[in-house]
Amino acid sequence: MKLLAHFLLGCLLTGAATAQTTPPRRPLPIIDVHVHAMRVSPSASEMCPWFLKDMPGSDPTKPTPFMAFLQSDCVAPLQPAKSDKEMQAALLETMNRLNMTIIASGDPLILHNWKKAAPDRVIASIGISSPDQMSVAAFEDSLSSGFYKVMGEVAPQYQGLSPSDPSLDGYFAVAEKLAVPVGIHMGTGGNGMANLTQAKYRASLGRPFLLEDVLARHPKLKIWVMHAGYPMADEMIALMGANAYVYVDLAGFIWSYPQAEIHAYLKRLVQAGFGKRIMYGTDFMIWPKLFETSLSVIENADYLSFEQKRDILFNNAVRFFRLDASKFK
Repeated sequence: MKLLAHFLLGCLLTGAATAQTTPPRRPLPIIDVHVHAMRVSPSASEMCPWFLKDMPGSDPTKPTPFMAFLQSDCVAPLQPAKSDKEMQAALLETMNRLNMTIIASGDPLILHNWKKAAPDRVIASIGISSPDQMSVAAFEDSLSSGFYKVMGEVAPQYQGLSPSDPSLDGYFAVAEKLAVPVGIHMGTGGNGMANLTQAKYRASLGRPFLLEDVLARHPKLKIWVMHAGYPMADEMIALMGANAYVYVDLAGFIWSYPQAEIHAYLKRLVQAGFGKRIMYGTDFMIWPKLFETSLSVIENADYLSFEQKRDILFNNAVRFFRLDASKFK
């Protein structure tokens, strides 16, 4: 009896020791395909998610409320980082905690710092929205250097250009030749007052059908439409139906528009049969908690199965960017 008691006690102690030394299981991997590496202003504003749920409009005879659209009267507004150092620390902590990899573009110095700090979690992307930014030769040199793996964010809409404008064709030709995926801004300007903040912006230049000439001229080009072409679901579905290499991300509108509208748009794309071509993205900027805010939309979508959520959060991006899934744990 005494031997049995000692044996049972030993088992309990061994089990407790094992439990204490076994590391917690990591969450399933996530890929965010739309992150901005940008310098942080100490005076940056806090922001309420889904801030465009009520857009009463403004008045041209009154001062322009450039930041009023962000709102801060919700229960728990998202707080901005106050410095580049704070932003990087928060980003690294979040990526490790959520087991997240990001496709990031923006300020070259910030982007290089992020990549150096987390080489296995940051995939660098280079954006070009106008031929004034760099020559085609310089662009090809940048992509050939090995640092940049992706072309994006391409946002000619903010320059008053169609994505099929001939001035951009040489850049797409380089991406096609090098088999580099391309992310193009399409759809809404996002803040309800683009005419006041972006003089060249035209809503009509965000139509997904404007990509057809680019795709026809470059049949091997892989494009993902940022913001899923919101709110033009019909055009987006028709374009994806006609072009097997076109995917979308959910960035931007996933945390700015009313949640019922976000779910209706996402559900429409899934119902149309494109659940394998939707990728998770945030349009991440300066608010560290924006990742969790955006993820909650996918996690709480009761019309999506577990498999569909995993496709959106990980599997589809692995396929689109030609990544090795075995390297993600």
